[in-house]
Amino acid sequence: MPIRVAVVGTGAISRGQHLPSLAALGDRVEVVAVCDVNADAARAAAAEFGIPAWYSDLDALLAAESPQFVTLATPPVAHRDAAIAALRAGAWVLSEKPPTLSLADYDAIAEHEGEDGPFASYVFQHRFGSAAVRLRELIADGSLGRPLVARCDTLWYRDPAYFAVPWRGKWATEGGGPTMGHGIHQVDMLLSLLGEWTDVSAVMSTLARETDTEDVSMASVRFASGAMCSITNSLLSPRETSAVRIDFERATVEVEHLYGYDNAHWRWTPAPGVPAEEAASWAPRENVASDSHAPQFAQVIAAMERGERPVASGDDGRRIMELAAGMYKSALEGRSVGREELVPGDPFYGSMAGSDPADATARIHAGTIRSARPEAARV
Repeated sequence: MPIRVAVVGTGAISRGQHLPSLAALGDRVEVVAVCDVNADAARAAAAEFGIPAWYSDLDALLAAESPQFVTLATPPVAHRDAAIAALRAGAWVLSEKPPTLSLADYDAIAEHEGEDGPFASYVFQHRFGSAAVRLRELIADGSLGRPLVARCDTLWYRDPAYFAVPWRGKWATEGGGPTMGHGIHQVDMLLSLLGEWTDVSAVMSTLARETDTEDVSMASVRFASGAMCSITNSLLSPRETSAVRIDFERATVEVEHLYGYDNAHWRWTPAPGVPAEEAASWAPRENVASDSHAPQFAQVIAAMERGERPVASGDDGRRIMELAAGMYKSALEGRSVGREELVPGDPFYGSMAGSDPADATARIHAGTIRSARPEAARV
């Protein structure tokens, strides 16, 4: 029997990615209903995609349709409650980014997972492109040597009209600025490659847009492997680009694209002395692009069929939320922050703005935020 699926949210990301990705799975799934708080939008999406039922209330959908899999394509503020409702109803969840507004919300969702499912996972499609998959294999088997130096840039442009959408640029509804809502894709791919991070120093400011949150952030991150990485997230960059570069002992590997890459966007440069035939073997064997959600949707459905936790869930999905919280804490407190600090009771566990969002906004707008050097104990 096909897996029964419900799609929550019928805006651009749902119509452009979620519903087409589900259609690509063929008879492995059956989309039984869509839901949107805007009843007209839900009705129109159901008609456009040939879906038998539509709802404007998620609880009503869950009770009537008993879906086994729910995808969330809503604004970030709605993710937590919708994910918890779906898990309580026994459905697996795949949610758009950012996963939630805070670490506390992320952990609240995880509390409703079962030992063998249902599980909640999160859309981070860049890690599923074939070049990133191949690079993880080479890192794991040691072919490239140790990672040493990295750079991760999300340099995008959003004009003032973009922030006219009521939920954007606000702590209470988006959770943060480009550190949370835009650069999170590139940084998640970086973390999937380099693994556990240990400490971060960051600066943030609101330079040009009317938002409560930052419109640019920069950070220096140290990893458990010893590798060091700079991260820049901007919404003020007219020549838009997304780029990751990692210098290993035996190679430099880099990708530059915008919203999705294929193999042609990657460059693999061997270090002097590496045999040409060995370097040639590093190339990906397939060319799966990262501009579609379809590969991740297929992975989650396969995990459901096997009864296994999917990737980009649990601790694997939480890591990016920890780093975002660490960046905000570092910027707002003006010091290096260790990952071990981000626990229940810490203000930045409950909100990316800490205990006082109004003060966070005032400080970012005033340009008074400075980050200290990493503490001597972490050097």
